Parts: sequence; C-alpha cells; structure tokens
Amino acid sequence: MKTYLIFLLGVSSIFNVWATDVAPEKLLMFRDKINLAIIKAKQTERKHWAYIVTRHENEEGDISSSIEQHSPQLSEPWLLKQINGKQPTGKQIQNFSDKKRQQTKTKKQKNSLKLSLRELINEESLTFVSEDDEQFVMAFNVRLKKLGEDSIGKLKGQLTYQKEAQFIDTISIWNSADFSPMFTAHITDFVMTMSFIQLDGTVLPKQHEMAMKGSFAYFTEINETSIDIYSDYKYIGK
Repeated sequence: MKTYLIFLLGVSSIFNVWATDVAPEKLLMFRDKINLAIIKAKQTERKHWAYIVTRHENEEGDISSSIEQHSPQLSEPWLLKQINGKQPTGKQIQNFSDKKRQQTKTKKQKNSLKLSLRELINEESLTFVSEDDEQFVMAFNVRLKKLGEDSIGKLKGQLTYQKEAQFIDTISIWNSADFSPMFTAHITDFVMTMSFIQLDGTVLPKQHEMAMKGSFAYFTEINETSIDIYSDYKYIGK
C-alpha cells in the first residue's frame, strides 16, 4: 500500500490539468508533430539494440526485483543477472530463459503484443494543455483493448513532446472512473507512465511505471505496482 501511495503522489500532479483553447491552425500543427513522432517511434528496431532492464514489482506486498540483460545478437538473447538482490542459481537462470523463450514464441504466434503508440494515442482527440520554449503538452482519450470494453471513455492520457529533439518523451495514462477489464475484476485506480529517450535519432524506452488497485472475484484485493528501468543501451547493428 505504501509503495502504491508514493507512486500516485509522484505522478498525481500531471493529472490536475485541463485542456486550454488554442488557435485551430496551431492545434493542427501540434497534431502533425505528434503524428511524425509516432512514425519515428514506430521505426525503432529494438532488435538492433542491447540493453539492461531493472525490474521492481510489488503484488499485494509480495516484493520482487530482477536485473535482466538483453543481447539480441545471441542465440539466447535474455540473461538473468540478478534476482531479488542476489546472484541467480543455475535453475533460476534456466527457468528464466525458458519463460522468455515461451513469451517470444507466444508473441510471434499472436503477431506481437507490443503496445502501439498509434493504438494508444487517439490523435483526433488530442487537445492542447500547455507549452514552453522546450516542450508542449497534449491531452488525449485512451482506448486500450487489453483493458476491456468497459474501460472505454474511462481512461485519459497526456503526453509531452520535446521540440528540439522532436519526439515524445513521456506518456501518462490514468482512469477517470472505475472499470472492469474482465468478469469479476474491478479496478478503482490505474496509472501508467512511460518515458523515452532518443539515441542517435532512435526512440527507446527509458522507464515504464504502473500502479493498479481494485478487487478480483469481489474478495481478492488487487494492489500492484511495477517499475521497469531500461539502461546501458548499445547499438549492435543490423
């Protein structure tokens, strides 16, 4: 619970914003820039980059962490470097590799489950929030299929666009009302924030945070937080 509250306090300030009026031609210009930024992000070839992911999770008080290394040029691209602050055993490394291999296979069978910015950001709903010399902020409606039909109209989003680098560096999503992503599941609070960096013109993940609270089957509490931090990017070529 404490971790969840700290996370919400850390991001709640961005939610207290309202779309403001802007000249129609300027709004169109902002939307065009967002469209080009989405195209740029889509062109990123993650398979050309090696990196490290540091993960922290808290599921109903069950806290876990890991450090994972991704080297796409290797036959076994994923390696577990650390688990819960300790060096993993041989069995843990093998289980981790098997799990990653199965995840990769499942994604290929389903034609990839990778979250698409084009799917996430409803460009027609983009409205102006604020602007300064370095960036501008836009709000938008969100429709995430994996969160269920009941979430439609109950999720709001906000993005920040860096003018000089011409890319989206932060996207935040939160719920404005309770929703049910599946039968007997009830979500009262949902927050997701994704941040990105740009290296040599390529847009790459920097951090992904998520907090969710609610109930399942009426009696089971849902109280989850997760943070994935991406670092040590290295271009390994085509």
